[in-house]
Amino acid sequence: MRISSRGRSLSRFLEAYTEFLTVEPARWPVGQPRTSRNPTVRCGKHMTVGEGMTKVLIIGGGIAGTATALALHKAGIDATVYEAHPVSSRDGGAFLTLAANGMRALHQIEADTVVAEVGAPLTTMRVCDGDGAELKTVPLGDGDPATGYRYLTRARLCGALQQEVQRRGISIQWGKRLISAGQHEGGLTAFFDDGTRARGDLLIGADGLNSTVRTLIDPTAAAPRYVGQRVFYGYSADIGLGSAPDCFQVVRGAAAFGYIVTAQHDIWWFARVTEDELDRHELATGCTDRWKDELATLLRQELAPTAAIVQAAHQILVTNAYDLPTVGRWHRDGMIIVGDAAHAASPATGQGASMALEDTIVLAKALRDRTTLGHHKSLGSRPDHGRVFSTYERIRRDRVEANITTSARMSTPNHQHPGPARQPPAPSRTPGTPDEIVTLQLDWNTPVV
Repeated sequence: MRISSRGRSLSRFLEAYTEFLTVEPARWPVGQPRTSRNPTVRCGKHMTVGEGMTKVLIIGGGIAGTATALALHKAGIDATVYEAHPVSSRDGGAFLTLAANGMRALHQIEADTVVAEVGAPLTTMRVCDGDGAELKTVPLGDGDPATGYRYLTRARLCGALQQEVQRRGISIQWGKRLISAGQHEGGLTAFFDDGTRARGDLLIGADGLNSTVRTLIDPTAAAPRYVGQRVFYGYSADIGLGSAPDCFQVVRGAAAFGYIVTAQHDIWWFARVTEDELDRHELATGCTDRWKDELATLLRQELAPTAAIVQAAHQILVTNAYDLPTVGRWHRDGMIIVGDAAHAASPATGQGASMALEDTIVLAKALRDRTTLGHHKSLGSRPDHGRVFSTYERIRRDRVEANITTSARMSTPNHQHPGPARQPPAPSRTPGTPDEIVTLQLDWNTPVV
């Protein structure tokens, strides 16, 4: 699938954009249960889990880290979350959308309701050109309230998941920035910059794009790659657009622009602009007035209301768009990475958070199933964590790297982005039809081992 940055055909643009905004299939496989409310379940021939795991250390208290803790808790596996920031829910103020697959992952761990309560629904996407002419309107999701699209700030999503983690009795320790980790007899020790340490059986790195755990697993891992776009997030006063609050408006003009007129009568918007990478000084000193002037100048020739939305902004944030084309090693010596630490994509497809949430379900199921098998007398008393992690990687790698590739193509002019830094050995392929993806990856009661 190839999509040029300007003058792209409508059909190809919509194919890529709607595919990854609606990556989740429109229906649940017939006969498949939605979830189990029992935190320790039986799956086929597997035994009830939760008896053998001693401790999992989760590095990072953001979306991936907290959701991993909830999924492990449901599997009967003890975990503690270690977050580098000293206070909860610290965030620069950006917002995001959770697609149906992300909400379905949350549904598996009974966290969809608390997230839905702090977000707002999206049911439709309307696409127009820079002159405001409508090109296409498509539905988002399948109408199921439990898995409908939501938009919310990253801070509110993290805060809701952190509160749910604590409500379930899972420990979050703040101000714990990981500096190193190493094996000890029977497990791992994590060392933090405040001089403390923690011991566990496994260590899961959910510490984002600039992951420390990734470099501990592979010191030669490639650094994040700039994909050629700056991303602006803005909040503006309502200018009388009259758009329904559940409609995601997309404008394909001088920038890739999207906006939502919320039920509170303000406008949440983003703009992806092809431009050179901003340096640290520019990121630190840039202000709303500067970004407003630059964006309004870029958009002023459009008949679509993009320039007017920008001019009405009371807050604008900017960041560089990065990705990780491929990460050759996801795990080593009892350590593994999930979410952006393993497979960060540029924001073009809007799937970053949802893909991280999928990770948490698959990894928890793999640990659950292999731990259960590990208690079988013929298999010994301890699970083979290397096989657990390999199972997880086999199931997840193709899916997340396809999202990275498509998002990079949508972000970079004429698709002239570099190829992967290095290509790992191809894992054996997993089922790839929509129903197989949902059942294997996102149905809690379907074993992965």
